[in-house]
Amino acid sequence: MENKSFGFSFELTLDPFVIPPGGKYPIFFFGIAIYFFGIFCNLTLLILIIVKRNLHKPMYFILFSLPLNDLIGITAMLPKVLSDIVTETNKVYYPLCVLQAFLLHMYGGGILFILAAMSFDRYVAICMPLRYSSIMTPRGVTCIIFLVWGLDFVLIVSLFSLQTRLPRCKSVIMNVFCDNPSLLKLTCGNTAINNIIGLFNTAIMQAVSVSVQAFSYVKILITCVVTRRSETKTKAVNTCVAQLVILVIFEIAGTFTILSHRFKNVSADLQKIMGMLIFLVPPLLNPIVYGLYTNEIRSTFLRVLKNRFTN
Repeated sequence: MENKSFGFSFELTLDPFVIPPGGKYPIFFFGIAIYFFGIFCNLTLLILIIVKRNLHKPMYFILFSLPLNDLIGITAMLPKVLSDIVTETNKVYYPLCVLQAFLLHMYGGGILFILAAMSFDRYVAICMPLRYSSIMTPRGVTCIIFLVWGLDFVLIVSLFSLQTRLPRCKSVIMNVFCDNPSLLKLTCGNTAINNIIGLFNTAIMQAVSVSVQAFSYVKILITCVVTRRSETKTKAVNTCVAQLVILVIFEIAGTFTILSHRFKNVSADLQKIMGMLIFLVPPLLNPIVYGLYTNEIRSTFLRVLKNRFTN
């Protein structure tokens, strides 16, 4: 019956949270507060980079992709989850489910590639300061940004395009949001190729991101050790600590998400929460971390606030 009904309907059912009586509205308003806080912080960072000429530099042009990517991730996931909690519908049409999954996977790969690009920029700035302007030209920065988004897009499209060859015979998504593994569980065909390509794409993303960042930060560390200029060391710390913090947060959230699905004694709700963390924690902390550790952004923001309240 499930196969037959699914053939005539694109509507899917999401597996909801088990919420105690009277708890859905407090959870909903708490989630709304988290969402608008994340939107405000990331939009503030985007607007500062756009309108403030002192931030019109290669480093911040590349950084611009990070809050933009965070807005995609948190918006693709959280509003739908909160809507399902308060309305208790837990329904989604298949095309919208695929779109949500696609955007969430784009977000995950985007973080890895953006952080790699930012670490390369810092490597050039700190280890080759005299050649920085000749390497990080407007054309060079544009190519880096296109490479980041282009490679991410190609890998995710290749992953999702494989699903078109598989017949669907189920209509229940065993999660509160849509992702590629959940969509694969709707099929009744052989998913071995999909799993192999998925693991390959994940390995490519991790290998490119981690190798570029490891190379960049090792070179930066060596430069800091051998140089006698204290300002160079301070610059390295201020610009690199933020990126390392963000990478660690993302990898921890991702590891928790993967491990939560490997233990049978972990509750279904805890697995869903672990899955949501990867789309909530970085978008909430990225702009705050950069605001704290990047002197130029922090001073620009404080100057804007001061002018706002004194005028």
